[in-house]
Amino acid sequence: MKTPLAALLMSSLALSACGGFSDSRMNPRNWFGASSVEERPDLGPTTLVDDPRPLVPQVSEMVIERTSSGAIVRASAVMPSAGWWDAELVPENYGRPSAGVLSFRFVAMPPRTPVTGQNPGARTIVAVYALTQAQLDTTADITVIGAENTRRARR
Repeated sequence: MKTPLAALLMSSLALSACGGFSDSRMNPRNWFGASSVEERPDLGPTTLVDDPRPLVPQVSEMVIERTSSGAIVRASAVMPSAGWWDAELVPENYGRPSAGVLSFRFVAMPPRTPVTGQNPGARTIVAVYALTQAQLDTTADITVIGAENTRRARR
């Protein structure tokens, strides 16, 4: 009876020491922090000849969610009217990090006839981009660029 009780006490003591793992940097869910809002730097022309979609006015949220094969970058924006479509996170530098920074332009196609007066939920658009583990290994910052602001998440 003493051996099972001692084993139970030792295993419960060892298990209680694992409580700090959720806050440590070894936990993959903590690799990227919450995104922060920054002023958009002057990047010069931000539209490509092949891409007529303008930048969204303001990036309202950016979240990086870990997956088994890398991560998913999810960004949302509240548009001035309902009906915006073809939202996409377009990677800059062909999706390769430049000095540890991976940048995306958040673009969307405007509606042909804007519908005003809608609630913010109807005007919100979301775009995602899947990152591979190889891209994450060389990335320290992920940036999503809008027309008026930029959201950045750091490792």
